[in-house]
Amino acid sequence: MSSIRVDSISATINKIYTYTDHNIYNDMHKRYKFYQQMIISEKSLSKDEKTEAIRFLNMNYDRNKLLYNSGTKRICENCNRECLATLYCEYCVRNYLKANFSNWTSGNDDIDNLIQECQMKSLTPDNIVEWIPYNNLQNIKYLTKGGCSEIYTADWIDGCYKKWDSKEQQLIRLGYYNNVILKRLEDVESANQRWLEEVNFFKNY
Repeated sequence: MSSIRVDSISATINKIYTYTDHNIYNDMHKRYKFYQQMIISEKSLSKDEKTEAIRFLNMNYDRNKLLYNSGTKRICENCNRECLATLYCEYCVRNYLKANFSNWTSGNDDIDNLIQECQMKSLTPDNIVEWIPYNNLQNIKYLTKGGCSEIYTADWIDGCYKKWDSKEQQLIRLGYYNNVILKRLEDVESANQRWLEEVNFFKNY
């Protein structure tokens, strides 16, 4: 595979988004087909870059289909349920996460239940809420102080989930990930409650 110019892909996608006539392409399905055509005809991108750009479009399209419960469904060859996603099956991803519930815990039932609830609503394999054990972090460095917490940066050893492997029926991780942001709660009891309230507010968006 030739070298992928991520900046060029991002610039092309942003350009397409900016100049799309939403009066003509007035739903996400029409826009998706238009975006595909524009990327295929884009002369500044290599073949591999076009493939990567379309993969990005497909991930976004799958997410939007699930978010708005819209689009053509298919029968998953693994679980035989009707799913909306094309690059993966949303039910297989959630079943995989559910089967792994017993393999982790934060030590707090409220936090565990909230994370599990979020996982059962996951829309894409690369955007899943997780509990990260402290020993899975390295190079923890103080950054600043704000509100009721101190802010740190760290490196995540395993990294987040990146994609679904349909053949192996499992989520694949990104690998070593630099500069994640950590909050160190000071007043733990009240901070926990504020944190839960904040997450409960934003998890529906």
